[in-house]
Amino acid sequence: MPDDHQALARARAFAEPLLACESLDTGENTLAHADAVAAILRDIGGSEAMQAATYLVYACQYLNRPQEVIAKAFGENYAALAVETNKLVRLQHQARLKAAEAQAKKAEERLAAQDPALQPTSASKQPVSELAASQTENVRKMLLAFSRDLRVVMLRLASRLQTLRYFATIKGNPGEALAREALHVFAPLANRLGIWQIKWEMEDLAFRFLEPQTYREVARLLDEKRVEREQHVEQVRAELEQALRAQGIEASVQGRPKHIYSIVKKMRGKSLDFGQVFDIRALRVVVPHIDDCYAVLAYVHARFIPLPEEFDDYIAKPKPNGYQSLHTVVRDAQGRAFEIQIRTQAMHDHAEHGVAAHWAYKEAGAKGYAGVSASSEYDAKIAVLRQLLAWERDLSGATQNLFDDRIYVLTPDAAIVELPKGATPVDFAYAVHTNLGHRCRGARVDGVMVPLNTPLQNGQTVEISAAKEGGPSRDWLNAELGYLVGHRAKSKVRAWFNALALEQTVARGREAVEKLLQREGKTSIRHDELAAALGLASAQELFEQVGKDELSLRAIEAHLRPSEPAVSSDAEVLLRKPRKSQTPSSGSVLVVGVDSLMTQLARCCKPAPPDDIRGFVTRGKGVSIHRADCTDFAHLQRKSPDRVIDVEWGGDAQAGRDGRPTVYPVDVAVEALDRQGLLRDISDVFAREKMNVIGVQTQSVKGTAWMTFTIEVSDARQVTRAMAVLSDVQGVRSVRRK
Repeated sequence: MPDDHQALARARAFAEPLLACESLDTGENTLAHADAVAAILRDIGGSEAMQAATYLVYACQYLNRPQEVIAKAFGENYAALAVETNKLVRLQHQARLKAAEAQAKKAEERLAAQDPALQPTSASKQPVSELAASQTENVRKMLLAFSRDLRVVMLRLASRLQTLRYFATIKGNPGEALAREALHVFAPLANRLGIWQIKWEMEDLAFRFLEPQTYREVARLLDEKRVEREQHVEQVRAELEQALRAQGIEASVQGRPKHIYSIVKKMRGKSLDFGQVFDIRALRVVVPHIDDCYAVLAYVHARFIPLPEEFDDYIAKPKPNGYQSLHTVVRDAQGRAFEIQIRTQAMHDHAEHGVAAHWAYKEAGAKGYAGVSASSEYDAKIAVLRQLLAWERDLSGATQNLFDDRIYVLTPDAAIVELPKGATPVDFAYAVHTNLGHRCRGARVDGVMVPLNTPLQNGQTVEISAAKEGGPSRDWLNAELGYLVGHRAKSKVRAWFNALALEQTVARGREAVEKLLQREGKTSIRHDELAAALGLASAQELFEQVGKDELSLRAIEAHLRPSEPAVSSDAEVLLRKPRKSQTPSSGSVLVVGVDSLMTQLARCCKPAPPDDIRGFVTRGKGVSIHRADCTDFAHLQRKSPDRVIDVEWGGDAQAGRDGRPTVYPVDVAVEALDRQGLLRDISDVFAREKMNVIGVQTQSVKGTAWMTFTIEVSDARQVTRAMAVLSDVQGVRSVRRK
């Protein structure tokens, strides 16, 4: 690879014919922007190799095969950096466009709901919306996701600062989204990396665009007594520098720049008036050694009146980003307060340039500097990585590493799609559109055909090949095959198969109802009318309940046949008493208020203690016992409410006369993806739960199995436990008691 000096000159020469006549979407000339970004990187101590990469980043979009072309001319290292950074630029650009469109739409909706005479308010005066906050969070995540090559972060910081400078120069407005990203994403990142030179300037410029009136007001207040203030600062500066030299301390004393955004933050955070902000007058003392820092502090506190509550020792206890300095606020004889910062030259370099300065160092960490020291290129990268993760925690309070959480990929139109790490082209297709996911049949990643279970990487461009119609494959739900990672995509595939199963259930129910109507000679009855008479909302619901066996054909037969005479108050219906030698089939069900009535457990719902039960007086067959939630009973009750009587389980409902527990047959319905060994696995569950299976009915249609197991239990709560275990069997979609 060429050395840095050659690379910088060659990179600009390589990019100039491509960029000279091009403009960014901001309107700035692309080559001029690249020149300015390279200059910013130079000023903060970035290497010439990093400056060279700036030109290659913007040249990428004008090359057919940027990875190959740049790698051939400059090496793989430059190619990877340029392509990765260019992808991030495109992602963030698309993110801003989408955010702007969404905000414009919301603004139109708000205005439409208001009086037409009302005028729209300025966007800068609107509170931060949830949408803007969400977009800011996405930009932050994207920066983190692309920060495996840490130079990408520096390139983006420098580029954003130059964009703000450009709009300030032309007196234009970059728009709320770009300025808000700068203030709430890029400036905090520069702070975390300790690059104060970028942080302060970016904050002031972004704040100027977001709150122009407040910015101008504070600038006016600063300017009102600017001459007097500067004269005072210069007088104190000269006196302090001369006094320190007289004491043998080689010190450089400068006035510190005033940053409007920091003044506003302090005023708002501490509820101060402008006159109460101490660092409007400020000095910075730079000395050779740490011992000199404390010697200067002692002199300053002896010479002026210190404010103890405003003293901070960031040398003994550096800030998390490695920043070190002594901060103190003092008053002169006239009572005028001003801040003094005291630090070594190494501390000052780090405060201005942060970790960027350490990429230029070849030796171990400089004397007088503690925190993010770097003794090698590898250590420097690790140091920055730690700061990036700390920045992530600063903003979200989360401790998880977002590098392992999300990825960001592109559609062919460069729209951003956020996915969980490890996501596949199938996950991508469902994230773009549900219908595209269903019809997904193939995928190209960065122009190359790949299997549908290929894990995607950050910044890749994904294109889906789709069939004109069709649905997902059942293999996609097989976790071992790795087609789906995201819960959202999995739920959409399950929903598709559930809808397909419902269609089959409805078709089965329709067929059964139509056969019943033919058998009863009632084909003239409309399906919707029959459903309404049975208390159902539609024929669709009627067919669904019959198809699921939630409504028995006997209940429909009872409705279609002429009503039987009502039960009179003196119980004219024949109620036969069981013989003493006969064991009641009811399992000792007591009819409240009446002794020794014949009872029988309904076959439609098969109740078992301690189920909540109800009784229905039949003609000639005693009292039929139903579960309270039985759909057949609901229809019988609606048709003949006078036949409903109260019943309850007897004391020996669970213990038979011979001491053995009484058992009750119960039906459990299972719907599952059909596969080899499914029946065996479900039967094993019943065996482990010590339940006797006395009947099995199975049906399989187009890969879906419907099974009804009749089991014997002494307590209905056993069924609930077994159903919970059955739900965990592979392929089982639903389990319910019939």
